Amino acid sequence: MTFSISGFCQKTDMVGVAITTSSICVASRCPWVRARVGAAVTQNVTDPSLGNLMLDYLEQGLNAQQSIDKVVKDRQFINYRQLALMDSKGNSAGYTGSETLGANAISQGSGCIAVGNLLNSVEVIQAMVDSFSNNVNLHLAERLLVALQAGLDAGGEEGPVHSAGLKVSHQHSWPLVDLRVDWADDDPVSELVKLWRAYEPQMKDYNSRAIDPSQAPSYGVPGDL
Repeated sequence: MTFSISGFCQKTDMVGVAITTSSICVASRCPWVRARVGAAVTQNVTDPSLGNLMLDYLEQGLNAQQSIDKVVKDRQFINYRQLALMDSKGNSAGYTGSETLGANAISQGSGCIAVGNLLNSVEVIQAMVDSFSNNVNLHLAERLLVALQAGLDAGGEEGPVHSAGLKVSHQHSWPLVDLRVDWADDDPVSELVKLWRAYEPQMKDYNSRAIDPSQAPSYGVPGDL
């Protein structure tokens, strides 16, 4: 009931995830990012604790496959989970448990990994990888959104999707991009794209305000001089 793509940008070292699903609030529990460490996804019958755990193992020095292997080893109910992990150098690994729902797949490309379950077709996953590979000049956030839409266009899930999220991490402890549509009756991915279009022109300003407010642009609120 979920499909996602995690990616790495060679030009900027950004890492990120774009994800959508039929259930509510997918971005609250499935995608995880950490600057200079990686991006993780825990989906299917989701255990949110596994997202940060995978990133912790990366930060401790394990590679992507070793981190997945350590999470999977001897863990109760792991056969219900589907996982993806991308490190900050573009290496990836994934896992699909035996109880993963419906048609499911994992596909890895250069600097990306796509995973999904309850799919209309396993071709959805390859469509996302192909799109990511063909759009190297886009900002990583845009590139992930375009790839997510490609998955939707290739058939998406068996049923309609209702929530979506986009997370990108760069240099700081907070995400550079953290946008979500927690529920939409129709087409949350398009709503997520609209959010990105509104946020992108302001993205650098919000970072400037955190780093050096004295040099940041005005805040644009009533009473601001």
